[in-house]
Amino acid sequence: MFTRFSVTGCSLELLRIGEQAIVTFCKSQNKKILSQLISMGIISGTTITLKQNLPSLIITIGNTDLALDIESVRAIYVRIIDNTIN
Repeated sequence: MFTRFSVTGCSLELLRIGEQAIVTFCKSQNKKILSQLISMGIISGTTITLKQNLPSLIITIGNTDLALDIESVRAIYVRIIDNTIN
């Protein structure tokens, strides 16, 4: 039997639909992207759920769905806390 484990520092891109994760950090050379992420509430400690990944990536924070562009997605690193796929 396998034991559940969590991944530290994986890209948001690697999440599967339905997985829940905590933002560990955001990293980008583009200060505009970092500023936009902060304004959307995507900061360290934020719990997110991946709702959709194609045609655009949509995450859920609380009761809010947010669509993200690929540059923003690649700037977000998460730790998976629930890998229950719906």
